[in-house]
Amino acid sequence: MTMKIALAIAALALLHACAPPPTKAPPAPEAAVVHDAPAGEYKLDPSHADLSFRVNHIGMSMYTARFTKFDATLQFDPANPEAMSVIANIDVGSLALPNPPTGFTEEMLGAQWFDAARYPEIRFRSTGVEQTGPNTARVTGDLTLHGQTKPVTLEARFNGGYAGHPMDPHGRIGFSAHGSLRRSAFGIAYGVPPEGSTMGVFDEVEFVIEAEFNGPPLAGAAQPANR
Repeated sequence: MTMKIALAIAALALLHACAPPPTKAPPAPEAAVVHDAPAGEYKLDPSHADLSFRVNHIGMSMYTARFTKFDATLQFDPANPEAMSVIANIDVGSLALPNPPTGFTEEMLGAQWFDAARYPEIRFRSTGVEQTGPNTARVTGDLTLHGQTKPVTLEARFNGGYAGHPMDPHGRIGFSAHGSLRRSAFGIAYGVPPEGSTMGVFDEVEFVIEAEFNGPPLAGAAQPANR
């Protein structure tokens, strides 16, 4: 009797092992962000914006830095996202490095890297917007960096917006975006590791943007300074 019980248990275990795993329900489709932000021209709120970039350093870490002075203007149209456009300008001299050794910031702004004396500004002008989801879009545009203009692509996400608030009486919208570029394409090839080596600063640069924009005033509300 004990042997029969053992065989029955073994058979059940085998059947369980051979059974297909339970199917998972597919994730619910993402819903569009609900907002009442009006169409119109929106200006970057510099108090609520960040522009960071990172690059692989000798295969050991992703060295991360940022620019602290930049502005942007966005033509916003929630009824027709693919008609939207954005222009942005970055002050190269506002480069902020994490705990830089003496003279390192000046070196990065010098001729081998950004060459800020000759090219004090980075510019971006969008050329197209492709909606990729209820809250996402692929933004293509021309980036002018180090005297070279090349196409780049941003993957953008709309985070929300409103027409106004008693503490913030104007339209406000928020976006997150990221992308990458090869710095050598813009004439900044110094320090790129030779093929088969990691000793240097890699060619691919990733950038991340967090930005809020101020838009049309809320009807009938006084307009205080940005908060």
